[in-house]
Amino acid sequence: MNGNSKALARHPTLDSLMAGQSFDPPSVSLWSQSISTRLASLPQEHSPSRYYQVSVVRERLEPGAIVCRFAQSWLRIGTFDLLRSRGDRDNIRKVATYIAEEVFGGWDKLPGRLPTTSNSATATTNGKEEEVKEEFVPDSHLDPQRGVPRDELQGPESHEQNRFARLYREIVRRNAKTVAAWQAYGFMNGVLNTDNTSLFGLSLDFGPFAFLDNFDPSHTPNHDDMMLRYSYRNQPTIIWWNLVRLGESIGELIGAGERVDQETFITKGVEEDFAPILIKRAENVIDATGDEYKAVFLSEYRRLMTARLGLKTQKQSDFDGLFSNGLDAMEALELDFNHFFRRLSSIKVSDIATPEQRAEKAKIFQHAEGITGLNENENSLKEKVGTWLETWRTRVIEDWGEDASADAEREKAMKAVNPNFVPRGWLLDEVIDRVENKKDRRILDMVMEMGLNPFKDSWEVDEQLQKRYCGDIPRAKRSMQCSCSS
Repeated sequence: MNGNSKALARHPTLDSLMAGQSFDPPSVSLWSQSISTRLASLPQEHSPSRYYQVSVVRERLEPGAIVCRFAQSWLRIGTFDLLRSRGDRDNIRKVATYIAEEVFGGWDKLPGRLPTTSNSATATTNGKEEEVKEEFVPDSHLDPQRGVPRDELQGPESHEQNRFARLYREIVRRNAKTVAAWQAYGFMNGVLNTDNTSLFGLSLDFGPFAFLDNFDPSHTPNHDDMMLRYSYRNQPTIIWWNLVRLGESIGELIGAGERVDQETFITKGVEEDFAPILIKRAENVIDATGDEYKAVFLSEYRRLMTARLGLKTQKQSDFDGLFSNGLDAMEALELDFNHFFRRLSSIKVSDIATPEQRAEKAKIFQHAEGITGLNENENSLKEKVGTWLETWRTRVIEDWGEDASADAEREKAMKAVNPNFVPRGWLLDEVIDRVENKKDRRILDMVMEMGLNPFKDSWEVDEQLQKRYCGDIPRAKRSMQCSCSS
């Protein structure tokens, strides 16, 4: 059966074991904060008498276990969905306040309003004053002002941001950075409903998760996701959709502006004559935050991809010339996403100085089985990847020069951010089979050693296992899918 259609009942507890442990290590050198929940323990579940192990029903009977994970916070957008569905204004306010004061460390830790290119939110057209969409100063989203006093309002009329607006923006910014990391490393959550979207900006609830094998933007690791709602391509969009739902849940607090602490608003709700003002202000804040989400996401994605490509600087032309063109070639030729960057790390600029050299070097990126992309062959591989390598070589020389010592330094930097080991679907399926059916628990220690140190060239484990788990993926096992209940 082809891997693209195979539905596996992967064991949820062992999947969870590898998920956070292997996804988080790139943060050591790349990310300012941990973006994954972590595993604390994984005890097997037994009956009270302990005479037999408890089984659970999935697509088939699975051995039961209790997963204990830990995180800075388990609160999620779904927390507010539930309160909003109940009309529980009081607890929406209490939970929002708790998040700001206890989870994020205080109202003064939240981002201040971004400076805009105009001091006015209105413009005069044909003698009439009209509201215009504000645009923030370029790059101001990179390091927004902090330390804003709790009760300060920021911004012009109808665009004022109170402390709850700043809280909303902090949550949005964290999730923008997290989904940028997902996209840069080919991670797919598989089920991104609001209850699986962290307010702290964490990757959580690992079910049918996966890392990309071939670069296929339409791939979803969830075989129940027939509409591709949670596919790799759609993750930035669906996270923003979820964040808009959060904006709706705390919209009263955002839109209340200066009235947010007035007794009448707190105890009785929104007065009828104030409702249009509140709604308009909340809409303006959410709309402006959408632009901030996009800017933060793109900046973080560029930063991560620049590092993965071994470059020191960012140029606007890189997005099309290197990012887009490189991904287009990977998609057409069905090249492995993470292998591409790891193998690129070892290429010296002197090895790709001529068209002939680039055409020859392009072959290191193909699968051992050859070119599998539709209507593609070795000639198109040489043409597409060779052309891309020429652009990449030019940028590498701009940033590093052509000395052999620079090649070695760049290779070291690239290998520190491009994993050699990635916990792929077929690999996890094999580990589960060996543990569950063959009672081989040694494999767990070996895979955990690799998963906790994914950037190493080698590990003190079985050499053949290393080659298999870090090498080419058999075509029939690529892009596996799992049940949503995995």
